[in-house]
Amino acid sequence: MAALRADLILRYLRPHRRTVLQGVAALVLVNLLGVSIPLLVRRVIDDLQEGFELRDVLLMALLLAGLATVMGSMRLLSRLLVFGVGRKVEADLKQQIFEHVLRQEPGWVQSTGSGEVISRATSDVENVRRLLGFAVLSLTNTALAYALTLPAMLSIDPWLTLAAVGLYPLMLVTVRLFGGRMMRQQRRQQEALAGLSDLIQEDLSGISAIKIYGQESIEQAAFAGRNRVYRDAALGLARTRSTLFPLLEGISSISLLLLLALGSGQLESGRLSIGDLVALILFVERLVFPTALLGFTLNTFQTGQVSLDRVEQLLRRQPLIVSPADPQPPARRPRGAIEARGLTVRYPDAPRPALVDVSFQVRPGELVAVVGPVGCGKTTLARALGRMVEIDPGQLWLDGVDITRLRLEDLRRQVALVPQEGYLFTATLADNLRYGEPEAPLETVEAVATEARLEDDIRGFPDGYQTLVGERGITLSGGQRQRTALARAMLVNAPLLVLDDALASVDNTTAAQILRTIRGQGDQGRTVLMISHQLSAAAACDRVLVLEQGRLVQQGSHDELLALPGTYRRLWAREQVGEELRTGA
Repeated sequence: MAALRADLILRYLRPHRRTVLQGVAALVLVNLLGVSIPLLVRRVIDDLQEGFELRDVLLMALLLAGLATVMGSMRLLSRLLVFGVGRKVEADLKQQIFEHVLRQEPGWVQSTGSGEVISRATSDVENVRRLLGFAVLSLTNTALAYALTLPAMLSIDPWLTLAAVGLYPLMLVTVRLFGGRMMRQQRRQQEALAGLSDLIQEDLSGISAIKIYGQESIEQAAFAGRNRVYRDAALGLARTRSTLFPLLEGISSISLLLLLALGSGQLESGRLSIGDLVALILFVERLVFPTALLGFTLNTFQTGQVSLDRVEQLLRRQPLIVSPADPQPPARRPRGAIEARGLTVRYPDAPRPALVDVSFQVRPGELVAVVGPVGCGKTTLARALGRMVEIDPGQLWLDGVDITRLRLEDLRRQVALVPQEGYLFTATLADNLRYGEPEAPLETVEAVATEARLEDDIRGFPDGYQTLVGERGITLSGGQRQRTALARAMLVNAPLLVLDDALASVDNTTAAQILRTIRGQGDQGRTVLMISHQLSAAAACDRVLVLEQGRLVQQGSHDELLALPGTYRRLWAREQVGEELRTGA
């Protein structure tokens, strides 16, 4: 696993190897100067013991200042280069994850959960960025600092060197212990902040329900509870930090005092010069920061590796629904003819298939309804036509072509699917309408809005087609959202239009007008498959397909099915009773 992670790290760094090498070269120069400056200071101090000229002192001071300036500039350059690589990898990964998720089938995204995907695309990618930026820079700098500084210290006095750095392992252990706690506390703080954000977002989206039911006090109490959790997490993190850093300063001070105490005896005996002692002090101070930072770096490195595994796990997930390797071209004159041959669909981990051995034909230009009890497989049939769920080859045909042999882009240009909850984006009404045809002129947009009986509503909006649709279409009524989604599908002008209960929130009169408009387009080759729980709408269709428990149990015209005992007549009778109860009320 460790080798695998090393390979992953190198794979991400490989496209930026030139920048990484430049950053490492700058770090090497920084550490060479970091060792040279204390040695130069030692020489100056020892020379001053024998007398000095002001001119020589000024020259040496200028030299030291110049070297320090170069060292600071190189340190800044190394950070810009290596941190820049981390930022570039972060941006590339986010783009890669976004494109990868868009290729997945909707069922996987829904079952995985948007929160989990967003977590991997944000916090995990940020951890990878810290791994490839901060951790790589810090580990390289620490290795160089010890590799160059320790030999210089040992050359001055081995015993004083061992005494001075003998407490540094304690510093590393302290950072490791506190660092793990700090990371857990920081994670809890982030989770608490995310909980606060989720509650605020939810309450803002549901502000109407809060007002209607007078639940302001309940929501305030819920916010106060989550706010306390966030406060306690933040205070816990602050306490840990407030404890750790004084401890590190204390260990560093003890190390320095030990060096001064033992070094004083060496000075008195003449075995050590003042310049040697000053150089050792500078070297010890130079190693404090990399040592203290090493604990945080190791924690960051470990966290980054875990996040790297999570990101790779996401990117390795292959979509179940893909275009065939050798696609077949669509029909030259697409008319929207459908044929199902033993169509069977089973969702993963489902106890039974959603559709079982369903066979039927829909002729070009037909308006066909699909009805049945709740959970009978109507929506699954709609999703299968657009390959939103995977099906086996040879089960579903469009204009004589097996849909599994079509490129997904070609299939979805021929099948316009309108779900019951048509998703609307935070954009203008015109942009939502032309989502499937971004370059469609406004005249065409207005025409489909009229066909979907949306024109009168749009005239009532202050900004007309430039009205900004709120998040998920919150500024529109349910019927307006459905008609907007319907108009968007009609604008694509696909030969097959599939309505998955897409008129459920539209009143009967408007729904009938829309259906008459759609029927009038039959001569143009548009076929309509209308899934509905309203049998009154199904009665106006050419034919009706009746599903029950995933099986096609009846098909025929409305009058033919009413004349036969079975599911359709039972559903029709139940709907009529419900209509009489509503009318009587």
